[in-house]
Amino acid sequence: MDRFFGFDLGDAESAISRLVKEEQNTPEMLTVVGEQSFITAYAQLQNGDLIIGEKACYADNAVKRKLRFKSRFLTDRSSEADVRSFAAGVLGELYGSGELVKNENCSFYIGCPAGWDRNTRERYREIFEKAGYPPSRIISESRAAMVSACQSKHLQVGVDILSRPVLVIDIGSSTTDFAYIMGGKEVEMRTGGEVVLGGGLMDEILLEESVASAGLMKKKIQSVFEKSEPWRTYAEFAARRLKEKYYSDEEYWSTHDCYESIVLHYDLPVKLTLRMDRKTADRLVNKKIDKLGRRSWKDVFISSLKDVQKSITGAQPELIFLTGGVSKLPAIRDWCSSVFRDSIVISATDPEFSVSKGLSYCGRIDEDLSEFRAELDELIASTAIEDIVSKHIPSLYRKAVDTLVDPIVKKVAVPVFDRWRNGEIARLGDTDEILQNEVEHFIRTDEARELLAGPITDWLKPVVEELEGLTVPVCLRHRVPYTALSLKSYLNASDIDIKVDAKNIFAVDELTFLIDSIVTALVALLIAAIDVIPFMAGPEGVLIGIVASVVVLFLGKDKMQETMLTADIPKAMRKLIPKGAFSSRTDSISADIKESFYETLDKEKSDEIRERMVAEISGQIETTLIHMAEVVEIPLG
Repeated sequence: MDRFFGFDLGDAESAISRLVKEEQNTPEMLTVVGEQSFITAYAQLQNGDLIIGEKACYADNAVKRKLRFKSRFLTDRSSEADVRSFAAGVLGELYGSGELVKNENCSFYIGCPAGWDRNTRERYREIFEKAGYPPSRIISESRAAMVSACQSKHLQVGVDILSRPVLVIDIGSSTTDFAYIMGGKEVEMRTGGEVVLGGGLMDEILLEESVASAGLMKKKIQSVFEKSEPWRTYAEFAARRLKEKYYSDEEYWSTHDCYESIVLHYDLPVKLTLRMDRKTADRLVNKKIDKLGRRSWKDVFISSLKDVQKSITGAQPELIFLTGGVSKLPAIRDWCSSVFRDSIVISATDPEFSVSKGLSYCGRIDEDLSEFRAELDELIASTAIEDIVSKHIPSLYRKAVDTLVDPIVKKVAVPVFDRWRNGEIARLGDTDEILQNEVEHFIRTDEARELLAGPITDWLKPVVEELEGLTVPVCLRHRVPYTALSLKSYLNASDIDIKVDAKNIFAVDELTFLIDSIVTALVALLIAAIDVIPFMAGPEGVLIGIVASVVVLFLGKDKMQETMLTADIPKAMRKLIPKGAFSSRTDSISADIKESFYETLDKEKSDEIRERMVAEISGQIETTLIHMAEVVEIPLG
């Protein structure tokens, strides 16, 4: 896809934007029926033509006229036909103006309330599919507004919105929508407060106040509204624009007249003047009305905020982002701060277009992510990760040996030597198998895993740095935050589930080569411990020393050691070896074992074990990268 359309179909007004991937950095607002923000209304004329927008409100030859149908979508199935008719009219306008070309490579991103579940969203999407739209996707309007603000770099508020909790409040004409976003992802939550709480209620109050002040024309205007719902709705739209005009600069209008006159063409023309001032503005939010159960707009909004606060199971929001036509009302920010005392509250700069622009941005981001994942798949399918890991494997072996040898000598070899000394093990040669089992058992313990975690994490750091030389360019090419594939950030982050598990990066089977080398060195050093016998004090030591010397003369030292391995030396003779004879030499034993292992590693490199180790570690890293890519979803910034 190279063109992404954002369709904000609102209950009162709608807007469409377009973003051309390789040509534009920001979406452009499209003009539909002469307006960038056009009334959500359609009319079927006597000749069969379908018209949309403001003209549909008062066309005198209409046989069918529909307005404010989106707010009924959840409760009235007949509204589906109205949405489809209006959507078809918009599509026809786009084709007619040339803004959309048949069969072009494009997609539509269409907004919906955050409270709609997946089934409702799919039902909504199918309406546009049946109306003939190009491939479409349904996105939360609250999320789209947030994406728009982030992409346009509007949210310079010192809050890392990609990792911190954010509450988006979208105040539409018929509903107030709440979306909780954590770590750049929208978290499902029930819609707080009254779904029918919208700016349209204020429009109705403003219209009633204006009619009440119309003097002699009051009854005539009321008569028009009773007979013609379209003209009443048209007057409400005018009230809405005047209200938003006033709230956009309340300080200025406190010293200037803020009004608009409209003419209602029904039977005889009737003029109505709409007026906003401080007194009227106060009544819009504080007047108790039947539709809200004899509560005021302010009361219901604050109650909704408290409901949302209770329903958030995670961290409370650090940022509250307001969008929608009424969001510029200063009192609303004050109400939000009174409930969420520690949150920063900020409003959208262009609330009437922020959702539509955000939807277009979402399209481009989706395309970038699709290409990003394809390139990541290519990287994982190649041998690049295995090559990096393989290069660092010798260092990993050394770190493992350096970490494990001392604990193995003290907690495995010394106890085995003591068991032989006490007669529990018949021959020195038997210690080979026993040590093999004991070393393997020790390496499987949590203690050994904990010992390895630190050194392996240190080993991973240079590996990760080389990996980021491959992953960072992939992220940057597709406008994905480079930290999305930063393994480095996960090495010590205990609060993040997705990470390379340093404790389990060594499987015991892959340590066979290491275990064999260590055991071979340990057995040799156990035999070497017998060398202390000729130097023991006392008559028995002298006697044993003479016997040992005779054996060496006749058999040679190597043959003697071989004999010692198979001989069942009397327990009394074993006891002559001091208990600390072996353990006192652990420092030199450890150094000798390490050196023996290093020499064996250089001379007898086991390609099979190396390949298994590389495959094991590379597999963990690749799985981690895949999981990290999956949670990127639609990033906000």
